[in-house]
Amino acid sequence: MADYPATMGAGPCPIPMLRRLTALATILLAALAPAAESRPNIVLVVGEDMGPDTGAYGCKDAITPNMDRLAKEGALFTRSFTHTGVCAPSRSGMITGQYPLKYGAQNMRSKVVNPPHPFTEKLRASGYHVMWPGKTDFQGVSEKELADDKKLWVNYSKQPLGELTPKPKEPFFAYINDTVSHESQVRATDAEHAKNTAALKPTDRRDPAKVELPPFYPDTPVVRREVAHYHELVTAVDYTLGRVLDWLKAHDLEKNTIVILTGDHGRGMPRFKRSPKDTGTRVPLIVRWPGQIAPGTVREDFASWIDFAPTALTLAGVPVPAEFDGHCFLPTAANPPKYVYSFRDFMDESFDKVRSVRDARYRYVRNLAPGVDEAGKNAYQEVGQTMHELRRVQAEGKLTPLQALYFNPNRAPEELYDTQSDPWEVKNLAGDPALAAKLAELRAECDAWLARCGPIADLHADELVKRGIILPRDEKYAERLKTGSTAGDEAVAAKKKGKKAANK
Repeated sequence: MADYPATMGAGPCPIPMLRRLTALATILLAALAPAAESRPNIVLVVGEDMGPDTGAYGCKDAITPNMDRLAKEGALFTRSFTHTGVCAPSRSGMITGQYPLKYGAQNMRSKVVNPPHPFTEKLRASGYHVMWPGKTDFQGVSEKELADDKKLWVNYSKQPLGELTPKPKEPFFAYINDTVSHESQVRATDAEHAKNTAALKPTDRRDPAKVELPPFYPDTPVVRREVAHYHELVTAVDYTLGRVLDWLKAHDLEKNTIVILTGDHGRGMPRFKRSPKDTGTRVPLIVRWPGQIAPGTVREDFASWIDFAPTALTLAGVPVPAEFDGHCFLPTAANPPKYVYSFRDFMDESFDKVRSVRDARYRYVRNLAPGVDEAGKNAYQEVGQTMHELRRVQAEGKLTPLQALYFNPNRAPEELYDTQSDPWEVKNLAGDPALAAKLAELRAECDAWLARCGPIADLHADELVKRGIILPRDEKYAERLKTGSTAGDEAVAAKKKGKKAANK
């Protein structure tokens, strides 16, 4: 319901008038009740570290029948993005409906002292039953009132569906985060990979010799193995989506349920995850809403992770707070934005500072950390075999000039890419006189966006700590910076645990 003034006039309301108004209000509430009960259920399925690598997006190495079916039955968004190429700041912006730059959550795994509240609190207050099992990782955003239920609501670990979990109270908002496609699983051993992909059929397997490699990777068997593993893990996520769709059908919930399939950022491999470019921030977005979205719809307007909160609230009939940064994109967008934005700050212990703006065709990148290359030195990323190969071939001096760009410490202060002719964003056109006007436009838009985000957007992590905006960063990152390894993580965790026990 809409908000109404507390009083209907300057003075007290006469009793007869009050009775008539009360009767009218009762009639209106009765009329609105069916509409309230018909509010759509919302299911959000996230494939972790999963880019738009599905058949519906034209990926030649994808075996994704359920995702492709969802696209045929609903809408495929060709320009869907998140605001950063790494999980925690991406999720923080999604759950708050605000850019993390506004409240200090831009650095990976930095806990904000006074963060905004999750939008699901407002959903719950409006009568939605919120189910949020598994990963949160919100940079300090409170989880106390996040959900009504944090237990797994669909049995997606077995195929076929297996035992049916109970039908939830409606309307509901249900979240599933499948970690099988995470970076750590892309580089898993063959034995671990076999467990992760046990449900796959022989025809789902990818031949490493035939997978497509991006031009910034050296063509070696080790790299091909991990790329093939990644695509098979996307198929494993597709199986999860299939089980969710089966669950909805079994409970006769399909008709009034919106199903959203997406990823939290690009694939969990070097130059994808952690990048502010398309490889790190472009994500799949496929939405099915029977009766509201025509089957086979292709949407070319921007929709992003910052839009999920205002979209969910709008669909639930809940007023969207003025401080939210996104827009409602379902079933259509009333005023689709002209630009999307992204950033890169600390990636664990690896420092960088990048701000980026993209329109329908061009991406502008502003590099604000002189002497820092695009690869960074992130111990967690360095564990991967593809990263090992990149370092090995670099040391041998055998990287192509294009591949060597990833390790160039002398990045241009500004970069401009034509994503239409250069989808991998490797040819910097910032110096092209023919694009001077476009460069100026996107530069100005970047300035305007940062101004809207406010002064916190420009602060280094140490300054955010000093001002009490975030807590001191995890000790393990200092250890990683010193040793270049994640081997000391457990020792740091044990030390922290000991400190907590001593303080009790």
